[in-house]
Amino acid sequence: MIKIISWNLLRLVGASLGDVARLIERQAPDLLLMQEATEEIDGLPVLLGGHYHRASLPGRVHGLAAWSPARLPKTATVLHLPSGAIVQRVCQILEFEAFTVANVHLSHGQVLNRRQLRRIAGVLPQRSAILGDFNLVGPTLLPGFRDVGPREPTHIAGDMMPLRIDRCLARGLTCSAARALDRGASDHRPISVELSAATAMGVTPRPVVVAPVAVPAAVAA
Repeated sequence: MIKIISWNLLRLVGASLGDVARLIERQAPDLLLMQEATEEIDGLPVLLGGHYHRASLPGRVHGLAAWSPARLPKTATVLHLPSGAIVQRVCQILEFEAFTVANVHLSHGQVLNRRQLRRIAGVLPQRSAILGDFNLVGPTLLPGFRDVGPREPTHIAGDMMPLRIDRCLARGLTCSAARALDRGASDHRPISVELSAATAMGVTPRPVVVAPVAVPAAVAA
């Protein structure tokens, strides 16, 4: 079983390096996925040890990051996604022995973010999970994946409408626990899930076939 937490930090004005460190100390995740992570968060391995990858969104000061107390894969695959006119989106993919994890911050367009999910699902192995800020309202419409994340709102749109846009989709995995945590200094609540490979799958996982792509300000520790 692996405990994974995903949190949109709200770049520059949201959760600080100290806030992230305190979350790790309280919750002790096996893997922390972050969206809107800036250079400040690169100090996490210095502060707490562990291992870390970050990939900035092209042309942006923030991006996707992953931290673990145990060793991460040496490289994180960066998959470029179908993007809108303004923000170029990428997905960070981490291959572990038991299953593969994709860290995402999808577009706001409801047709586009579902296209992005289909692109990601097409390169993932049978046992995999997609976590992050989906910016998606309603069902994901992604065949083969189950929405196993918490059923609570994780974000208040315009300070008025509660939405469940931080999610976890899983294929070939069992989720034994899922909950939304206090949002702290961000405008998103972190989500926490506990995942393990489903038994008696009868399927041999296939490897991710997308080659790593260099993006600006990528960091590994």
